[in-house]
Amino acid sequence: MNNKFSGILIILLALLAVSFAGCTGSEPVESTPEVSVPTEQTPGDVQIYTIGIDGEYPPYSFIDTEGNAQGFDVESAKWIAKNQGFEVEFQPLAWDGIIPALLAGKIDMVYSGMTITDERYEKVNFSSPYLQVDQGLAFNNDSEFTTEDFRAGKTVVGAQRGTTGAIWTEENLVATGLMSADNLKYYDNFPSVVTDLQNKRIDVAIYDVPSLRDAIAGKPMEIRDQIDTGEVYGVAIRKEDTELLEKMNTGLENLMADPYWQELLEEYKLVGASPK
Repeated sequence: MNNKFSGILIILLALLAVSFAGCTGSEPVESTPEVSVPTEQTPGDVQIYTIGIDGEYPPYSFIDTEGNAQGFDVESAKWIAKNQGFEVEFQPLAWDGIIPALLAGKIDMVYSGMTITDERYEKVNFSSPYLQVDQGLAFNNDSEFTTEDFRAGKTVVGAQRGTTGAIWTEENLVATGLMSADNLKYYDNFPSVVTDLQNKRIDVAIYDVPSLRDAIAGKPMEIRDQIDTGEVYGVAIRKEDTELLEKMNTGLENLMADPYWQELLEEYKLVGASPK
């Protein structure tokens, strides 16, 4: 390297050193703040599952006057979530569309008094059974129709669309020819069934016994008979979500072994409903 180029290089290096020195002066420099690494799981790391419910299905699930989810299944789900280390939120949906919503990924499970059936098992998995119920038949107090009339297909029956009460009536009365299909009236929710029963637009309402008891309380109606279906409830979960299924089964087992389970059964008048 000749002396001329050597001198130029020295000048350039000197200018570069001055330039870097200026960067450490009083001018503010934007920098990334120091971030502390948490030693424990933060709320943002906790898995949140959305639970689909029927919002008008006491004592299992319902929305109160302040817009909050309440009921036996809601309280059970909250306990299990805490026990298993995740969080839950509740989404009320139309009952006949709740499994399609689960399959579409709009919710993560259905925990709302859903009966385990072979037809549903083809689409989803179920947790271990946690309650056993039968179907009840409600009549107006002054109705002259009897339960024998119902079983003979001589009454107009109201049922919530997609429920096991509707399914039982379809399979045992309509499909067998005992009752005309026109005499089975479908409703989007059970309060509408009760309203039509009270106004005598239908003769009989069929529904799960505990919920039927709640729905007609204080009204001029009575449960005159029960159909011994021996059905059991489970939590519906997508077939591929095996880890969530395991969590729910473990949580249910822990809950049913805890004194809180009996407290819930008593609070919601479900004593004796645990599966045999």
